[in-house]
Amino acid sequence: MRTFSIGELAKEFAVTPRSIRFYEEQQLLTPKREGQSRIYSNKDRVRLKLVLRGKRLGFSLAETKTLFNLYDSHQNSAAQLETMLQMTEQKRAVLNQQLEDIRMLMSELDDVESRCRDELKQLNRG
Repeated sequence: MRTFSIGELAKEFAVTPRSIRFYEEQQLLTPKREGQSRIYSNKDRVRLKLVLRGKRLGFSLAETKTLFNLYDSHQNSAAQLETMLQMTEQKRAVLNQQLEDIRMLMSELDDVESRCRDELKQLNRG
């Protein structure tokens, strides 16, 4: 069974060892210890990959931990999939709202910019 050092995982996923230790403190990773060294399993490697993917998708560490706990207690369960679907739907709703807010702001900026350009033209004509 392949194991990884904190440095190997940090390099592979372009994160700092400090970030990996933080995920361990949050109980998302559970490396074994050999003296002062942390020894990460392939399960830890996969979980780190999922944590980072979740972050990119906007999931909190608490949400990711919830999914890990569901998986640990009921591997391949309907409950895990239903929870993931609910979380995905909620994330999509938040993103759609943010997108709509951005569109409205862009429209308002267009209006302000247009008015400023018109007034500037009037001032330059004198």
